[in-house]
Amino acid sequence: MPNPPRAWQRMLSGRRLDLLDPAPLDIEIADIAHGLAFVARWNGQTQGDWPYSVAEHSLLVEEIYARLDARATPRWRLAALLHDAPEYVIGDMISPVKGAVGPGYDALEERLAAAVHLRFGLPAALPATVKAAIKRADRLSAWFEAVRIAGFTEAEADRFFARPNPALRESVAIRLRPPAEVRAAFLARHAALLALCG
Repeated sequence: MPNPPRAWQRMLSGRRLDLLDPAPLDIEIADIAHGLAFVARWNGQTQGDWPYSVAEHSLLVEEIYARLDARATPRWRLAALLHDAPEYVIGDMISPVKGAVGPGYDALEERLAAAVHLRFGLPAALPATVKAAIKRADRLSAWFEAVRIAGFTEAEADRFFARPNPALRESVAIRLRPPAEVRAAFLARHAALLALCG
């Protein structure tokens, strides 16, 4: 009888993560930070000398989430930082392609997200209000990225993403950094939020 197809990924930490049935104990923040720092948003179609990574995007989403709700707890800010964590092993796929792939992709992403959440003390499924607020910050960050580094006009970005208010437009910066630098920034932010969570 042939062996079943391999569905696990060997991580740099030495962990072996089963992508179809991920265990929280096989998830390490160093693996997430490293993977996200090397995954390019917008399929790499961004201006600049460095790709705009999912790690950089995650830092921006957490920042915007906190600006939208000054009372946001460290716990939910951590959830915002980790909102795209599954992409450290499955990569980033633009939304239209995710929709074309179908519900199987969403289910895979949800299983990975639940394992990540449990690993870092969050509920497997976030409360609907928190999830919606993080999604809003995600859409606002996409507007900034689209206009500032991905070649969209503001009118195009307005059709697909959430247009930020003027105060946010003036204060948010898009950063392009080498992967090692953004990996370190992601790890530092994760550690700071975990410490605040107690």
